[in-house]
Amino acid sequence: MEQKHEETHVLVFPFPIQGHINPMLQFSKRLASKGLRVTLISTSKTMQPSASSINFHSIDFHEGDAVANVDEYLELYELVIPKRLAQFIEEYQICSQHGAKVLVYDSGMTWALDVAKQYGLQGASFFTQCWAVNAIFIHLKEGSLRVPLEDENKGNVVVSLPSMPELGMSDLPSFVSDKSGSYPSLWKLIRSQFSNFHEADWVFCNTYDKLEHEIIKWMRSKWPIKTVGPTIPSMYLDKRLEDDNDYGLHLFKPDTDLCLNWLNSKEASSVVYVSFGSIAGLTEEQMVELAMGLKLTNKNFVWVVRETEQNKLPSNFMEETAEKGLVVSWSPQLDVLAHRAVGCFMTHCGWNSTLEALSLGVPMIAMPQWTDQPTNAKFVADVWKVGIRVKKDEKGMMRKEEIERCVREIMEGEKSLDIKRNSEKWKNLAKDAVDEGGSSDKNIQEFVADITRN
Repeated sequence: MEQKHEETHVLVFPFPIQGHINPMLQFSKRLASKGLRVTLISTSKTMQPSASSINFHSIDFHEGDAVANVDEYLELYELVIPKRLAQFIEEYQICSQHGAKVLVYDSGMTWALDVAKQYGLQGASFFTQCWAVNAIFIHLKEGSLRVPLEDENKGNVVVSLPSMPELGMSDLPSFVSDKSGSYPSLWKLIRSQFSNFHEADWVFCNTYDKLEHEIIKWMRSKWPIKTVGPTIPSMYLDKRLEDDNDYGLHLFKPDTDLCLNWLNSKEASSVVYVSFGSIAGLTEEQMVELAMGLKLTNKNFVWVVRETEQNKLPSNFMEETAEKGLVVSWSPQLDVLAHRAVGCFMTHCGWNSTLEALSLGVPMIAMPQWTDQPTNAKFVADVWKVGIRVKKDEKGMMRKEEIERCVREIMEGEKSLDIKRNSEKWKNLAKDAVDEGGSSDKNIQEFVADITRN
């Protein structure tokens, strides 16, 4: 039984999107399981998670309801929320019998470190993307990686960075090579993560040591970083946290019964699970190619298509594939990935989805879209060797024939057995990392021991 340290209070402050709240919420549950008192601070009315071991506090951000786009939202958020966070911490420190000791904040909100220091708290920066991606942005910031990149002799660029495989332009995060300047505020947010992270008292990352061993070794030679992942519910890993079988947060309502009952009727490893997350959307042309590719495979599939995207599906597609396919607006992804019927995961390679597949031993078909996803896809296919990456044609499209090829290759091709073996290996290593005495568990325990010492 863990020792109680209820007088030691930690505040956790994630950025208000599901892909950032989920890992920081799970990290909070791990801290609470070791006896700390934890409060998660939310600035989203629509995303209020539930977890019996965690306290929750909401900071209103009504101004965010009326903004027209991502850039406006981020600019307004950074103008309003720092003051409201400071006000909450000031009031809490005055009113609470035992004031908070640490503010764990999303790495993109670098100003939170200044707020923490202002009120005598330690600051802990929490990175929700992998260290490979973080390292690329650090090299970009320090000037050891320059853009635009050109190679007149070869016609294609190969980037060599310390402790990383050679990377082509298509393997780099989209913002590195984005010449259109789309989402300037989001790009500013991503770059800012590395402006003062070395000044934080702690630097955490949602990954695990064995997964990125060489990169982490290089990073640790410069900064005192700590891996604390994979941050997925304990039931799917070490099973040490009682009742931790869900994130406790859903942006959309999942079609749980429909998905699981349908999967129960299918043979083991016979289903292709397709999902591209909660944000990115495919073009109508790409949606048609994907639909036709799935149809060509003649395999069973579950495809998550958000309601706002379903008008892009070919007419009569759902009727024509009713015997083989199930299209749902949202799914209970962990339950689906853990189901015996699922043979592979066609994914955009968002970091949370990638970690979930790694932790549950599910082979992946990588179809990255933007931000960190191309780099994650590179590691999925070429480093961890747990999947296949769909190739684009000269117009940047992933055609139905290529999609069919990848599905067949990963389900029944020559590489399928090796990919399954590798997937099982990384699944076991993920569990080992968070289990008692594992690398991530030790790092969390060291953090707890340090802040409860005084």
